[in-house]
Amino acid sequence: MIVTQTYTQLYRDALLNDVIPFWQTHSIDQQDGGFFTCLDQQGNVYDTDKFIWLQARQVWTFSMLYNKVEQRNDWLKTAQHGADFLKKYGRADDGSWYFSLTRDGRPLVQPYNIFSDCFATMAFGQLSIATGDDEQAQIAKSTFEQILRRRDNPKGVWNKAIVGTRPLKNFALPMILCNLSLEIEHLLDRQLVDQTIDECIYEVMDVFYDPDLGLIRENVTPDGQFSDSFEGRLLNPGHAIEAMWFIMDLATRRNDQALLDKAVRITLDTLDYAWDIQHGGLFYLMDSQGHPPQQLEWDQKLWWVHVETLVTLLKGYQKTGNQACWTWFERVHAYTWAHFPDPVHGEWYGYLTRQGEVLLPLKGGNGKAVSTYHAACINAGKH
Repeated sequence: MIVTQTYTQLYRDALLNDVIPFWQTHSIDQQDGGFFTCLDQQGNVYDTDKFIWLQARQVWTFSMLYNKVEQRNDWLKTAQHGADFLKKYGRADDGSWYFSLTRDGRPLVQPYNIFSDCFATMAFGQLSIATGDDEQAQIAKSTFEQILRRRDNPKGVWNKAIVGTRPLKNFALPMILCNLSLEIEHLLDRQLVDQTIDECIYEVMDVFYDPDLGLIRENVTPDGQFSDSFEGRLLNPGHAIEAMWFIMDLATRRNDQALLDKAVRITLDTLDYAWDIQHGGLFYLMDSQGHPPQQLEWDQKLWWVHVETLVTLLKGYQKTGNQACWTWFERVHAYTWAHFPDPVHGEWYGYLTRQGEVLLPLKGGNGKAVSTYHAACINAGKH
């Protein structure tokens, strides 16, 4: 085994001495509750809208730190602060979670996005471990059950596509359910957990994985076939690689070496396909047939894509000893640390140009908040 103590300490220091203090200092809204997530380079608040995804991720982060790193009262207090705001303002009458709120908790955007529910489930599930609070546990459990009821039509009445013309299903939900089912396993019936895991593994590794292409598609037809359209040709390398560390955890749980090896192979094939040979780093979005992608941001380099990749490669190396995982880890690590950290003001940039220059100097927005992925790197690197 390659010694990784230096890497582990580097990521631990980045998380505990840089990222977490940055957010504890700048993001906590002491007046109206919850967290500010729109923070500029120096941590100043530039917009006060509150996005459920990011409120919930921050609750999960501080709960996880309390549960798995150190039982610090300030971490638990921070998690509880966000959870109180979410519990009071975050849900519509039917129990689904809004997408965004005003600073004082008035709903701004309807609960059209099921991933608000997913991250709320994670938040209250992890917090309930720390507190033993039955109400928090029930919020997590009931939200998870609602996700399962909605998964065949996640957007419901807010789906803007015409029904029946070009029906497609998206990779993101079965992907996140792989991880979510383990996040709140302590609250669920064992049979439900096992059934959900089996269904998600099949979806991720057989339905969305295209063996001819050797990659995972972001959208397929309801029966799992290729759609020759913008959406059908879309590849999201970060999603695919992130899903593989979820699958690795499930493969380990099931003692399934073949599944583990397949996850490593898909990771390495995705890296070979998505790495920018000219400028380094991973493309954000791609077209499976080499056509111009629909998304103008396709060639940006995003922080989460690279750190999720680091997590996956560490897990792959840890669980299989595959040397290619370590070689790629060092390559992605070098690019990531050369471009994303801000050594002057702290925390990490989120969005770079293809050439690796800072595109937006913000540290948080409507899609980026506390960089929790460092914690996953720490845990993955303990081998």
